[in-house]
Amino acid sequence: MSEPLVIIGNGMAGARLCEELSRRALGRYAIAVVGQEPQLAYNRVLLSSVLAGEVPANEIALKSSGWWRDRGVTLCYGDAVTAVDVAKRMVTCADGRTLEFAKLVFATGSRPIRLPVTGADLPGVVTFRDMADVATMSRAAGRGTRVVVIGGGLLGIEAAYGLAKAGAAVTLVHLMDRLMDRQLDRRAAALLKRAVEAKGIAVMLEAATARLIGDDRVEAVEFKDGRTIAADIVVVAVGIKPNAEIAAAASIAVKRGIVIDDHLSTSAADVFAIGECAEHRGVCYGLVQPANEQASVLAERLCGREVRYDGSVNATNLKVSGVHVFSAGDFLGGAGTESVVLADPALGIYRKLVIAGDRLVGAVLYGDTVDALWYLELIRTGIPVEHFRETLIFGRALVERQAA
Repeated sequence: MSEPLVIIGNGMAGARLCEELSRRALGRYAIAVVGQEPQLAYNRVLLSSVLAGEVPANEIALKSSGWWRDRGVTLCYGDAVTAVDVAKRMVTCADGRTLEFAKLVFATGSRPIRLPVTGADLPGVVTFRDMADVATMSRAAGRGTRVVVIGGGLLGIEAAYGLAKAGAAVTLVHLMDRLMDRQLDRRAAALLKRAVEAKGIAVMLEAATARLIGDDRVEAVEFKDGRTIAADIVVVAVGIKPNAEIAAAASIAVKRGIVIDDHLSTSAADVFAIGECAEHRGVCYGLVQPANEQASVLAERLCGREVRYDGSVNATNLKVSGVHVFSAGDFLGGAGTESVVLADPALGIYRKLVIAGDRLVGAVLYGDTVDALWYLELIRTGIPVEHFRETLIFGRALVERQAA
């Protein structure tokens, strides 16, 4: 008889786990997936493309309804889990139904951080995280609509691009001195700022939001230096917080996220966590690839194989048409590292590789990212690069041609 396996979270991590399990042990588990969003799991990476009108909303589903049905997965979407009873092996949903489990997986993702300022709850202040947010912004952001996007990280830039392409007058505001400060060095960030501005987006750096102004709805953003900007819509993209409250209420160990070990296990027996809700060795990954790697390892373990998850290398790709940006690993370079740089300002190309000993440990690419996955694999595997170090900066094609 198939063991009952419940996955809480109808997102990319949960969907990937189902896919990995279907490849390895179809029928071993009777899988039920419970998710709050009222649609099939979809590719969140493409939300900015939907906002920009480049991809139809109905084309970003990860799997068709038939795919789930053919693999015997019970989908309970449009419903939220309200409680987990570890002792009774029971999950309770908002509509009152209960699901028994032999094994349970938290794949609950994260939610946007709200700005802790006056006016943050005014109508017209939105976040950029899911399909509902995209629908809200699409309805509100017509041609000439004044939009302020707060947050110059990955999501903020993608939201600003999508809204600008839809015809809105967009100002992108960032607290730090450069865009994507957690993923780029100063030279790459300067190139990115120029490219974003070329898309018709105004950029304000080192701008701290003091409050959002308005009566019935948001009307302006005021900064701590006294400046104000008129706004019909304010999009907040200042970070995410793991959805770990249900686990905490079930007495499962939670710090910033749901604490997991190298087996993806939580503090409760036969209860696991993957994706943005999970905290592994003190790190909460807010990216897709670590979630995929965790799903693969957990699928192996659920099939009885002894494998471990040792952590992931953070890697970032910006999803803005015509702007190619990639970073991975220790891209800034600390003590004991050496940086190799190739730059052509006229062509808008910048490469920086960080080497420690004889291994590649970090990379930043701007303008030409064709070798991004190759560099990422070198970082992840720790393959010695001493034999092709002199040509490493020029990319895979030259290295392989000289090795032939």
